[in-house]
Amino acid sequence: MVLAESFEFTDDIHPIDLVEHIAEHHAWEFDRIHDDQIAFAVEGQWRTYAITLAWSAYDQTLRLICTFEMEPPAERMAELYECLNLTNDMCWAGAFTFWADQKLMVYRYGLVLAGEQVAGPEQIDTMINAAVLSAERFYPAFQLVTWAERTPKDAIQVAIAEAYGRA
Repeated sequence: MVLAESFEFTDDIHPIDLVEHIAEHHAWEFDRIHDDQIAFAVEGQWRTYAITLAWSAYDQTLRLICTFEMEPPAERMAELYECLNLTNDMCWAGAFTFWADQKLMVYRYGLVLAGEQVAGPEQIDTMINAAVLSAERFYPAFQLVTWAERTPKDAIQVAIAEAYGRA
């Protein structure tokens, strides 16, 4: 079933209500933290990703934060930050950052809905999927830089290499 078919649209749809509907559609366990915030986990190939979406009426933005734990050795932080810069050059939507105090790798994206625009369920679902796909794509590069002591340029090749054909 298409997400939009199972949701009745009105002009006053709260974006977090849509996210809750999407979480239910995918059978993700979620926690409606506040009227304007929801959190859930999505299982990926490499990790389980913690995702939080929050609505800010002030700046009319739906913010997505996708995190996963990462504890890089202190002596590899410069290389990790260089890898993050290379990674962000390749991200068309959203960007990665590392929150050292929390030991979290973070992918952030903001969907601006100014002028009373309404995001559709497919748009929000795509936003969530793009976050998970980006985390999945670049996770190996972050690991290679921090634990295998590969250069950032070397490690990023893993993320940009695409397999062709069938196994």
